[in-house]
Amino acid sequence: MPSVVSITNVGTTEFQTFFGTYEQESQSSGSGIIIGKNDTELLIVTNNHVISNAKEISVYFNSDGEDADEDNVISAKIKGTDVNKDLAVISVALEDIPQETLDIVKIATIGDSAMLEIGEPVVAIGNAYGYGLSVTSGIVSALNREVSVQSDGQTITNKLIQTDAAINPGNSGGALLNSKGELIGINSVKFISEDVEGMGYAIPISDVESIIGDLMNKVMRDQVKEVDRGYLGINGVDVTSDVSKSYGMPIGAYVDKVVDGAAAQKAGIQKGDIITKLDGSSITSYNQLKEALSYYAAGETVPITIQRLDGPEYKEITLDITLSTSLQAGVKSEE
Repeated sequence: MPSVVSITNVGTTEFQTFFGTYEQESQSSGSGIIIGKNDTELLIVTNNHVISNAKEISVYFNSDGEDADEDNVISAKIKGTDVNKDLAVISVALEDIPQETLDIVKIATIGDSAMLEIGEPVVAIGNAYGYGLSVTSGIVSALNREVSVQSDGQTITNKLIQTDAAINPGNSGGALLNSKGELIGINSVKFISEDVEGMGYAIPISDVESIIGDLMNKVMRDQVKEVDRGYLGINGVDVTSDVSKSYGMPIGAYVDKVVDGAAAQKAGIQKGDIITKLDGSSITSYNQLKEALSYYAAGETVPITIQRLDGPEYKEITLDITLSTSLQAGVKSEE
């Protein structure tokens, strides 16, 4: 299993009490697939929900269920995400990986999921229950199954491969392989019911290969110091999946207020616009937009895609926006 890794996500979870909202550190595990390599990075594809809300991401190479060898547990950074497809690409610096590990790991061979047939044998590999990498086998039970999952607080629906190969918690982000050992799907979810067993799902690789390529090519960014961060100068609210279905609005960050003289107003953003992408990455909530902006400095120019109501329909517009300083934007409007 030289192309599949275990992933640990240390993040925070918000919970409500009578006394208010609190944050608690949480840890979860998942899987990833080595999908590429450049001069400085090893690139790994996984599910967005595996690394969502992460403060720290660790990749474990050569996981066999035994105690982790510290040399093979390496910090990773998020390269890019696509919430709507529940995809993420993370990066591990080559200089942090021991040479003996680099000699063993391999980039996955990509197959053609469009050629799959019902009844075809498949193998699922992943970090089941966080115990280390394991292998299960089965067949393709169905194709193009519409399945809804939660990702970053939103309900997203995609057409997935259904398999009876066991896909358990922790397997998310792992590999679904055909009989040739080619990657034909990314394990995504397991249907859990008292009455139904053996319904696992995977994202068809051919449907998302170009999206993964775009995420792999994104420029790595570190979070900018708060004093240097760039701002749009807006107030926003979430357009959730429920609101989207009820009112026919695109999912994203609804612009409720535009600060006079700040970046958004100068670029032409208006109250009522819905921000759906920042620098090519999907935006599904106002909090996600603020988190994404924390990686950009004031004075940087970034492409932002909005949906604007034009008669009975929304029209997509992409604007190049030069971000404001906190003073120009009125920081309180974005916190």
